[in-house]
Amino acid sequence: MSAELDRRIEAELVSAAPDAVVGLANALADPRRDAAMLYYGSTLRTGDLSGILDFYRLTRRPHRGGLRALVERLIWPEVSYHEIDIGGRMLRAKVATMPLATFLKAAQGRTLDTTIWARFVQPAQRVWSADADAAAATTRAVAAAVVTASRYAAALGPEAGPAEAFWLALFRKTYAAEFRVENTSRADTVMASGGDRYAAVLPLAWREAGVAFAEEGGTLKPAKRGLPGWTLPNLAGKPLNVARILKAAFTFDGAARYAAYKIERHTGIEIAVTPFRERHPFLAAPGAWLELRTRQRSLARTQAPNGKSG
Repeated sequence: MSAELDRRIEAELVSAAPDAVVGLANALADPRRDAAMLYYGSTLRTGDLSGILDFYRLTRRPHRGGLRALVERLIWPEVSYHEIDIGGRMLRAKVATMPLATFLKAAQGRTLDTTIWARFVQPAQRVWSADADAAAATTRAVAAAVVTASRYAAALGPEAGPAEAFWLALFRKTYAAEFRVENTSRADTVMASGGDRYAAVLPLAWREAGVAFAEEGGTLKPAKRGLPGWTLPNLAGKPLNVARILKAAFTFDGAARYAAYKIERHTGIEIAVTPFRERHPFLAAPGAWLELRTRQRSLARTQAPNGKSG
């Protein structure tokens, strides 16, 4: 990995995160098994800590044992939801957990999965690490994600254009390939928060990736030979995400609390998290949905003129 790219990625990773975010990472991390905690996503871009904060927990070894360990190796990451009081403020976190070695493999593009390099070409902060070796390994993995993403950006972007055009092509394609709530316009939001940063990173990453290119007046023209194909990652994107959704239905720790929070945030209706719903979120989902619909209809009736709906 080039020293210049490594230095830039390391500077981003160690940039100052809000004290509350660092405190939350410290509360979530387990020094006995974790290597590092990465903070990323929309709340990093906006600074709004009132929503759900996204973390990747990178572990020294697989998180689970037995059959769950086998599933974890095939369909990662493990996902959990947490609500923790930090300095008198309730913070909420969604945590994706996977071994650092698996994260590195995905970041290097040695799988069909696009999610790791497509996310971690975007800015991230290393808000906790076990030691210097774990921190350095995490930097190498994130830098590898940037290099991999840059190769796909060259492949999917125009014959020639500004750096923004290549990154927009990449993000629109990866959002479309994944089974996600956000549509491809989310790519524009991602770029709007750091266009200059992406413009600076692209030539560094291409040089590291061995992508030959010409540059003149802000226009880049990469050689298209030797670039990765998009057909297989594109075809695999939605099936992989569907598999993750099905896995999460049975393994998402804190799924009931996560769903209740999302429902209240979007509808204003509080759904109680009973012990049964906490233990069996998949089985409890139909009942929770029926309760939500019943309360929505009741609320609509009470808010209608003269107490009448319609």
